[in-house]
Formats: sequence, structure tokens, C-alpha cells
Amino acid sequence: MKPLDGIRVLDFSHALAGPYCTLLLADYGADVCKLEAREGDMARGWGPPFAGGISSVFLGLNRGKRGIAIDLKQAEGRELCQRLIDQMDVLVENFRPGSMERLGLGYAQVRERNPRLVYCSISGYGQAGPSRDEAAMDLVVQSSSGLLSITGTPEGESARCGYGVTDVTAGLFSVIGILLALRAREKTGRGQYVDVAMLDCMISTMSSNYMSYLGSGVVPQPMGTAFPTVVPYRAFHAADRSISIAVGSEKLWGAFCRAIGRPEIEKLPEFESNARRIQNRVPLEALLAEVFAQRPAAEWLERLQAAGIPSSLVRNFEEVANDPQCELREMFPLMQHAIAGAHRVTGTPVKLSETPGGPGTPAPLKGEHTRSVAQTHFGLDDAAVDDLLARGIIFED
Repeated sequence: MKPLDGIRVLDFSHALAGPYCTLLLADYGADVCKLEAREGDMARGWGPPFAGGISSVFLGLNRGKRGIAIDLKQAEGRELCQRLIDQMDVLVENFRPGSMERLGLGYAQVRERNPRLVYCSISGYGQAGPSRDEAAMDLVVQSSSGLLSITGTPEGESARCGYGVTDVTAGLFSVIGILLALRAREKTGRGQYVDVAMLDCMISTMSSNYMSYLGSGVVPQPMGTAFPTVVPYRAFHAADRSISIAVGSEKLWGAFCRAIGRPEIEKLPEFESNARRIQNRVPLEALLAEVFAQRPAAEWLERLQAAGIPSSLVRNFEEVANDPQCELREMFPLMQHAIAGAHRVTGTPVKLSETPGGPGTPAPLKGEHTRSVAQTHFGLDDAAVDDLLARGIIFED
């Protein structure tokens, strides 16, 4: 048993934010039907790398889903979509606002037929307001949310966060919104509209940064790996490679000073409290840079971790993917695909003791399950399905 067993999801989404949302729903048991139009999900072309001609990104984002393909430009195709929606618990889409309405499949248009439907729309800026119709992708929302202004180094240009943080964050908040709406439906019997904006999600996840600005009026600037409200908290170069440290309390500060062999700096007036260390960030970080450069990273980590100081190598993806801890946590499981073959994907992050989630089937080919869905959801026989295929209303690879 998985916690979302029995929940049926129709996934109109493409690229990253929506597919990441439905990936998590599928991992925890939801029956996700991924609906693609003739051109298919843009993420199918995101590569290299490709495995058997299939994008590795697409393989990872769309496992556990059934693939169906319907021509939404034809009225008969749109009617088939409506018949599917009638049977669903959840619909997820991340087109530009207004796109689903133009297809006759917007929330106001479908809720009369399925009032229990939870309808989740993911967009850059939400369904209303002056920015509603602006095109948005991850880099753009990293910029418009303020994130890009606080990344990079004080001396150089801004740096994009190394992964699609605005897309993934919107996907996570969409899962939360969908689960909240499903919970409310248990009480009311009614579904509702879930409006998720990437901009809103990023502002929420940067709450501590924005609260510092709102409290001080000081516009934050890029700080590299440093943190504005805790010192020392950043990466340093050891003799051979970089390590990161996080000294988040006065108790840890004392243990840290002893661990690096400099107990005398703990009680110096300029460093005696976090507030004073922030005021004197530059000389303290310069002092620590000299200290850490004297020994290799492994020796520093042994000392720091023995003293309970949060610390780590600055690891690359190869090191993380082959880490025994990640293996134990099943964070890079192996899957088998009929065309792509054996490939590793990222695992399920939330571990449940009684109803655990996990990867199910591999990512579908475009329209791979169109025939079976048409038969089970529409009650069509092979001849009727063949007719729809011949007329291009539905299609399969």
C-alpha cells in the first residue's frame, strides 16, 4: 500500500515544475496519466544525455506515469480529455494562464461536470495581476524573485542557482496544495482550484532573507557561500580542496575554536558573540582562511566532526551518487526501460514507515498507454480505438 493509492491524476504538464509535482504524486501511489499533445513534452528534447534516444531528464521526471497522447486541436480529442477529467481526482497543468480555457478545459469549464476535482495550475506569476501573462522559466523567475541578486560573489557577476530551483519549488508547493485540497474534500465533498505561482513560492522559501530585508531596509548583496546572519558559515579552501562549515550557536563556536587549535579567539571581544562576529566578518574569515589552508580537508573534517561541528566536503555529483549514505537511503535506484535500458534515477525523499513510496514503472513512451486507457476509461473496443488512431484523434508511439 502507498498513501495515495486510489487517487487518479491527469497530468497535462510539461518541462519541469508540473512533471516534478506529478512525479512525487506517482511515487507515493497516485495513478498518473501523463497526457501529451502531438508535439509531446518539451523535456523529451532536453539533452544530451540521451538513453536509447530518450532524454535522461525526461526519464527521471516521468517514471511511474502512464503515457497517453490526444490531439487537443481537434474537438473530438478535447471531448475525450473532458471524459477523462470526469473520472479524475486531480488535474495538473502548467501552461500559460488562459491556455486551458481556450481549449475548453479550464477549471470553471470542467468543475460543473466533476465538482470533486482538485485542479492545480502552475504558472510563473499566478492567474491574476499585471504579470499574469508574462512568459516564465526557471532563470527568469530566479531573477524576478530576487534570488539571482543574492547569488554569486561580491566581486563577480550573479550566478544562477545550479538547479531549476524555482521549478522544483513550485512542484513541491503544488504537491502541498493538492494534498491540502484533497484533505478539505474529505470534509466538504468538493474539490477546488489550486493556484501556484513560481514567484510566490520563491518569496516564501526566501522568508529568512526577506525578513532580514524587511526588518533592516538593507538590500542584501551576493555573499558567495557566506550567510548574512551567522558567522562563521561558509566554505573555505583547505590545503587540497574545499570544505564547508556552519557554526550556528555560541556553544558550537567554542567547540569550533578548540577543534581548529585556536581556543584563544573564542573570547576575544570582536568575536565573543555572533552579532560581533558578523560586525567583524572580514578579519575573522581572513584568519580562518589562513588556518584551513594549512591542513588537508580530511584532517579538518575529522577534527570538526569529532567536535560536533556541522561540516562537509564540497562534493561533486559523482561523489554524492556513489555515497554509501545515499545508497542506504535508496536515493539513486536502478530502473529498466524497454528502450533506454538500465538507468539510474533519483529516489523518493520522504520515508514513510507504514506506507512507503518509491519509483514504480519507467517513464512512458509518448502515447504508450493510449490504447489501454481508451479501453479502460472510455469502454472502447479495439475497433473503436483503431478508428480514433486512424483519424489522428489519439496516437501512440
